[in-house]
Amino acid sequence: MDLGLANDTALVTASSSGLGRACARALANEGANVVCNGRDRDRLDAAVEALEGTPGTVRGVAADLTDPDAIDALVSETVDTFGGLDHLVTNVAGPSTARALDIDDGTWQATYDLLFMSALRSIRTAAPALTEGGGSIVMMTSRTTREIIEEYALSNVFRLALVGLNKTLAKELAPEVRVNAVAPGPFETGRIGTLVAESVESGRFESREAAYEAWAGDVPLGRPGEPSELGDLVAYLASERASYVTGATVPIDGGVTDAPL
Repeated sequence: MDLGLANDTALVTASSSGLGRACARALANEGANVVCNGRDRDRLDAAVEALEGTPGTVRGVAADLTDPDAIDALVSETVDTFGGLDHLVTNVAGPSTARALDIDDGTWQATYDLLFMSALRSIRTAAPALTEGGGSIVMMTSRTTREIIEEYALSNVFRLALVGLNKTLAKELAPEVRVNAVAPGPFETGRIGTLVAESVESGRFESREAAYEAWAGDVPLGRPGEPSELGDLVAYLASERASYVTGATVPIDGGVTDAPL
């Protein structure tokens, strides 16, 4: 299916690895010009190199998403490089695991800045360019927006705030810009090893095997997701094929979440 994204311009934040890179690849495979973003220049360069050969043109722009000035520069460079901006995908690395009352104020504030404010600032800065030609925004959230997960307090709270932002902006930016979110469940990425290790270290599980089984063992489809599967969903939501979809938070979790909505 041709999604009609050829020659569009997309900015994908935190896309030097994992699910962010999968989104960048899916968009570039559709012929979009894509700006990848990350803090580490070497990892970012490796991501851009890995996406060489796709139909789209891919560039890498380093920026710390907790720095408002860096976000402004990231969006400006994207627009200057490709002459506009049609699609924004907001993504950041997931927070550490912990119980709510065990988290200090500094960690709460830092996670708020990273998970919520980075998305808000990116959208606020990109909105004029997106509105000019009619565009789309896709925000990365988590299955924790639909079902609380023990010891994932930071994600439980701030990912859910993104759902409220999604619904709000879908009304405020309509009809020029469509705004949606995706809520991934278990995916086979490098971050899983970190989460598994944290769960064992906290004493929640006795072994890595037990933690991994709890993480993905109850997925009805019998496996964790492939990052490319999420990338394809994001590309679809960005495209005109989803022209009547806005304000939605779309689960992509293999059926593991029990929440009915």
